[in-house]
Amino acid sequence: MADKLAGQRVAFLVATEGTEQVELTEPWEAVSRAGGEPQLVSLRSGEVALFNHLDRGDTWPVDTTVDSARPDDYAALVLPGGVANPDQLRMDQAAVGFVRGFVESGRPVAVICHGPWTLIEANAVRGRTLTSYPSVRTDIRNAGGQWVDEPVVVCDQGPNVLISSRSPGDLPAFCETLVEQFSAQRAGRR
Repeated sequence: MADKLAGQRVAFLVATEGTEQVELTEPWEAVSRAGGEPQLVSLRSGEVALFNHLDRGDTWPVDTTVDSARPDDYAALVLPGGVANPDQLRMDQAAVGFVRGFVESGRPVAVICHGPWTLIEANAVRGRTLTSYPSVRTDIRNAGGQWVDEPVVVCDQGPNVLISSRSPGDLPAFCETLVEQFSAQRAGRR
């Protein structure tokens, strides 16, 4: 698995605070172990504050701001959850535009927990099948998506591959699937 993503830069888009720590760190480590180059994209430079549910966790250094990042600079995108994180992202025009650009470019996107809120704001779930934290299911349905209760869902109907998971309990399957799907995209298989 060490070279499946060799040389691929993968954007992790998060707000300045409120990201569920394990939903950033575990996929980040999976991408790194597969030889990819994860980069943290956020609303401001400096550091972001991560959370363990409602308790403050660690901080994480920002590599670039969303105003400076371009989807073309990355092979794939990961949208971690946490309640406050996607709520902030969906209110930021540059963040929503960055996500929309990824979807329209055909590059794969992986999202977990409450992360689909940002996809909904980017008008990227209509006609797509995905999962999320259960409290987001009505939002997905209202945005024209189909919500299913499964640990990980891969939807390749639409402009890009969309990988989604429900919660931190699904992280092993989510991480394995996103590496496989990002690797398949690299190899030209969809």
